[in-house]
This record gives sequence, C-alpha cells and structure tokens, in this order.
Amino acid sequence: MLNLRQSVIALLMFMTVSFSASSYAQTVLRVATWLPPTDNQNTVVWPTWAKWVEEATEGRVVVKLEYGLGHPKTMFQIVEDGISDASFSFHGYVPGRFTLPQIIEMPGLGVNSEATSVALWRMYDKYFKAENEFEELEVLGLFSHGQGTIQSNFPVNSLDDLKGKKIRVGGGVQTYLAEAMEVTPVGAPATKAYEMLQQNVIDGIFMPMAQQKSLRLNEVTKYITIFPAGMYMGSFSMFINAEFMDSLSEKDQAAIRAVSGEKLSAMAGKAWDMGDLDGYKAAIAAGVEINEVQEGSALSEQFNALMPASDQAWLDSVADKNIDAVAVLKELRHEARHYNAGN
Repeated sequence: MLNLRQSVIALLMFMTVSFSASSYAQTVLRVATWLPPTDNQNTVVWPTWAKWVEEATEGRVVVKLEYGLGHPKTMFQIVEDGISDASFSFHGYVPGRFTLPQIIEMPGLGVNSEATSVALWRMYDKYFKAENEFEELEVLGLFSHGQGTIQSNFPVNSLDDLKGKKIRVGGGVQTYLAEAMEVTPVGAPATKAYEMLQQNVIDGIFMPMAQQKSLRLNEVTKYITIFPAGMYMGSFSMFINAEFMDSLSEKDQAAIRAVSGEKLSAMAGKAWDMGDLDGYKAAIAAGVEINEVQEGSALSEQFNALMPASDQAWLDSVADKNIDAVAVLKELRHEARHYNAGN
C-alpha cells in the first residue's frame, strides 16, 4: 500500500502528464489538393495559410496536405462528406452550382489575380454569401487564376484559325468563348493537359501562363496568344467542412476566420501572379513563340466583339438570384481596377 508521501507524488505525476497532454493536444486540419506538389498552391498558398492558422490558434490546429483524393470537381463533395476537412476547386468543374463567383471570369477586366481575388471576396462577403451556393461548406477564401491565354501547337493570327480546332476548356466562361470561336471543346481537368497535348488528342488549351511551368506545358506547346486586357479569368474557392469548423472551440474558429477571408484571397491571388511570371519565363526559356496581341489590331478587335455577349451570359446565369447583377458587376470591376495592395 502506498504511504501518504508516495500517493501525493503519484498524484502530482498524473496531473503533470495530464496537463502536458492537454496542453499539446492538436487538431489536424486535413486539406485535399489536386494540383502537383510543385504548384504555387501547394508550395506557397496552403503552407502560408497553415503557418497563419498554427500561429493564430497557438498550435492547437495544424494543417496537413493530402494528395491524390480525386478529380478536382469532386473536392466539394469530398469536403462535404468529411473525407477531407478542407480543399479548393475551380467553379467551372461543377456547371450550374457556383454561378455567382464566376462574375470575375468575363474577358477584359485587365487587372492581375491579386486585385481580382480581393474584389471577388468583397462581392461574395457583401452580396453572394446570403445566396448560400456553398450550402454545407464554409468559404475560407476566393481567388482567380491569372489572365487566360491560348496555348497551342499552331499560330493564332485570326479567330478563324481556331475554327474546328480541338481545344481543352475548363468550364465557366471558357465554354461560351469556345462556342463563339467555333472550336471543338474538349472537357478535361487541368492535370490532364500535358498528356493530351503530348498525344495530340487536342490542338491547344485555354489556360493562364502559370501552367507553362507548373504543368510543364512549355514542353508540349509551340505558341501562346495573349490578349491585351485578358481573354478570361477563372474563379476558385477555398472551403472547409462546416461541421468540422463547428467542432473547434469558438476561439479557434475566430482565429481561423481572422487569417482567411480577404487576407487569404489576396495572398492566393498574389501567389498566382508569381506563378504567371514564372510560367512566362519558362515559356521564353523553352522557345515557345508568344504573340502579345496589340490593342487595336484586327485580332484584338475580333476578340473584343465577343465581350458584351459574355457579360450577358453571366447575367442570364444568375437571373434567379436575389441580387442586382448589373450593379454588382459594375462594382466588382471598380473594386478590382482601383485595388491597391495593402489597403
């Protein structure tokens, strides 16, 4: 039988171990990612946010990336089902569900991804959140990729050069542009682009410059066509399972939200801008011929003629929403074009 002294020592040891275990108990926040490990989303965006989360929660929540869980269009369902706690995806992969964030995809915005991403978050927070397009998900941030380009194995000197060509498109406004340009659209995730180009399954793709490096498309394309104010942009969301968020303490929920939202959106957009610059350099280094179309040229004018109808396509897609879509589109463009980093 333990004497009093031994009992006290045993109790103190038990309390010390219990306190230590509770002090260092951590919740792992699993993030599903579908882009390759070398992409800025996985080397910059998620690691930066993970650091912010760990610091904000004083180490109680740690972020872990998970690869290979499926097609990017399934990420919304994977998180809703709790297979992973958070992820990101491109809205165009799920046609008809996320119409409001596609407001930033129309041609001619003429700004970088950081400015567009911040403007998109502000419109979501102010107007779109109440429409509940994300249902069981909580949106952590919204961002756009950089200006879309035509990356092809043939030169584009006129929109007539595109007619009948097999072009990979990712959905959203790209689908409208493909129809207007009379191409043969081929639907496929971005991660299949290299293989499809290498095997001549497609003649080209609509994609931003970053993928010249991140997906090594500089190895399988010969020409890039860049329009003056941008061909289109692509809208993405970063989201978390609402039940997972509710399982955290109110303090940690508030901490995570404090390092998400506009702050996360701006950082994700800036990372894509960095990726576009790296992609441009990779294309030059590989000898890819880049046609930076001049404003006022015949090709520019041909493309500009498609813009009003692309705006109307988005307006029609959100006609059933409880927003003044024309006014919001105008406000988004003003926010994006007048954005100053750090304000």
